[in-house]
Amino acid sequence: MNILICDDHKIVREGLKQILMQLDGVATISDAADGNELLLHLNTHVCDIVLLDISLPGRSGLEVLQLVKQKWPFCNVLMLSMYPQEQYAIRALKLGASGYLTKDTASAELMVAVKKVSAGGKYISGALAENLAFNLGSDKYRQKHDILSVREFEILIKLANGMSLQEIGDELFISNKTVSTYRSRIMDKMELTRNTDLARYCLENKLI
Repeated sequence: MNILICDDHKIVREGLKQILMQLDGVATISDAADGNELLLHLNTHVCDIVLLDISLPGRSGLEVLQLVKQKWPFCNVLMLSMYPQEQYAIRALKLGASGYLTKDTASAELMVAVKKVSAGGKYISGALAENLAFNLGSDKYRQKHDILSVREFEILIKLANGMSLQEIGDELFISNKTVSTYRSRIMDKMELTRNTDLARYCLENKLI
């Protein structure tokens, strides 16, 4: 089993390595600090499992997930995040992730998840599975933000967190004008008019 960990915090990568080294059958554990490093690594190395953080500098984890599944469809990607499971896990799974775990997950659960994903299965927590079953067929998971693209969704969250157009542009390596264009699209699609409306929506839907 060849594993690649992608997280922008070195201490997190090292901690995950220590946990995963306890698993039987692990051949290599590599790491990357952002999406570009991850993609460069996959171009030259075979990886069975990628542990991918959603919140990354530059390309977001969801955007990187899309690229990985397009180029390496058989690579299993396990998403790691501090974000609420109910909203982000659904989007990640739709984009091809093999599982979703929050970073406060116990090490034992992480190892169970990696084993299941390595065997070709999908992994979500028991709590999320219960929520999905309970709300099956309801409108809870068919909300306004579901129609946004990955980049639009990413910018929605940054705007809702109070970031300026300049700050978002600097973090994503795009111009202020491009960010403004995305903001306009988001407002149109979600039928909102102000950043405070975006923030309220994200708070009510537990996106931030």
